[in-house]
Amino acid sequence: MADSTGFLKYERATPPRRPVDVRIRDWKEVYLERQNGGEEAFSTAALRTQAARCMDCGIPFCHHGCPLGNLIPEWNDLVRRDDWREAIERLHATNNFPEFTGRLCPAPCEGSCVLNLTEAPVTIKQVEVEIIDRAFAEGWVTPQPPAELSGKKVAVVGSGPAGLAAAQQLTRAGHEVTVYERADAIGGLMRYGIPEFKMEKRHLDRRLDQMRAEGTRFVTGVEVGAPGSDLSVEQLREDFDAVVLAGGATIGRDLPAPGRELAGIHLAMEFLPYGNRQGLGQLDDPPINAAGKHVVIIGGGDTGADCLGTSHRQGAASVAQLEIMPEPPTSRGAKNPWPTYPMIMRVSSAHEEGGDRVYAVNTERFVDDGQGHVKAVLVHDVEMVDGKFTKVEGTERELPADLVFLAMGFTGAQKEGLVEGLGVEVDGRGNVVRDAEFMSTVPGVFVAGDMGRGQSLIVWAIAEGRAAAGAVDTWLTGSSLLPRPITPTAVALR
Repeated sequence: MADSTGFLKYERATPPRRPVDVRIRDWKEVYLERQNGGEEAFSTAALRTQAARCMDCGIPFCHHGCPLGNLIPEWNDLVRRDDWREAIERLHATNNFPEFTGRLCPAPCEGSCVLNLTEAPVTIKQVEVEIIDRAFAEGWVTPQPPAELSGKKVAVVGSGPAGLAAAQQLTRAGHEVTVYERADAIGGLMRYGIPEFKMEKRHLDRRLDQMRAEGTRFVTGVEVGAPGSDLSVEQLREDFDAVVLAGGATIGRDLPAPGRELAGIHLAMEFLPYGNRQGLGQLDDPPINAAGKHVVIIGGGDTGADCLGTSHRQGAASVAQLEIMPEPPTSRGAKNPWPTYPMIMRVSSAHEEGGDRVYAVNTERFVDDGQGHVKAVLVHDVEMVDGKFTKVEGTERELPADLVFLAMGFTGAQKEGLVEGLGVEVDGRGNVVRDAEFMSTVPGVFVAGDMGRGQSLIVWAIAEGRAAAGAVDTWLTGSSLLPRPITPTAVALR
């Protein structure tokens, strides 16, 4: 059983990040990894102490907060007792890729931790990532090929976390799975969207090696169903018994303000892949480069923070990140009670590195330098009046901008090509419609992740991939032993 007084004896602690002036000179992760040698930034003893803070609650609200239903109190206590081998077994029981969620998930589990009543939750994410890193270092993460094959073939279109989770589950169930990715490497946004300083791609590559050894086949550079593609929609349906659509919500939200046509204004996902390639040593001088430039990022979320950190590493002259919402509070308000996700001020590693965060502002127009390139962004303050953002007169001002990145989220799945070719229904929000079994309006075509859910978290993508795999397995064979952590109906209720 858990240390019943650990939460009283120990304060919350997290590992220190590398010094700002050091880490912005490279693209490596901001935390030191003990497995790679060097200074021990967070000792095993310190981590076990943090795990001991878990109270093993009678009703573990962290389970409710985690879409995967991770067995958090169990593996916390196993780490406390120094039983790392069993801890990874419990962690892998619900999560295919804890090395991804442990680095990239915003931890809704911590938001619903009972200790977050005092805003000092258990360091669940850190315990999680240390478990999986220890498991890889010890050689405990091995291929799990199926005992026998079903004779069924499944195509997974899209290789982000939802697609990879579905593919691994279906491969282990005995189906012949092929994952198609239009980019030149597998991983979706984890490959070319998430910056290297948040998750080094070696973590992705070692998991892909496991999946290949289990029998999953990966095909890159193929946009299924696109004109002139190597794989048409007709051939896809003929070659495979089932199809899983996991292409994500890839349509970036634009900003049709005057001057949008000027050069130097880009969607975030036009910029971030170049930064990733630069970080991986594939580009010395990316086509969109913040070096020496004044950068304005419109959008205050994680994608905007990724643009911020990338701009720092490229050597931007200045960076401002704009958000139309007011500055969040430092603690929960009455309308944001525990155990709901805390909508409070957060400081990411990128924000520590510099730049201005500007709240409650709206972009009025982009200013032309006279040669067709943006030179500034004209903004004004806003306030909420009768539920609408209203301009505060007399607050207009220009922010210098040689580059502007639009990081305001995504509006749904790409319709051209595969979606239209398959004839699946799309709802008013741009998401592919699916039923309680993750099946689209076309029999045998299933949908997982952001393509059906809309823009969301990596932990939701993995949960949906796992659940959709269970639905596919049932449809192909009549029954399934694969876990089903969620259904679209359950998603709507949460």
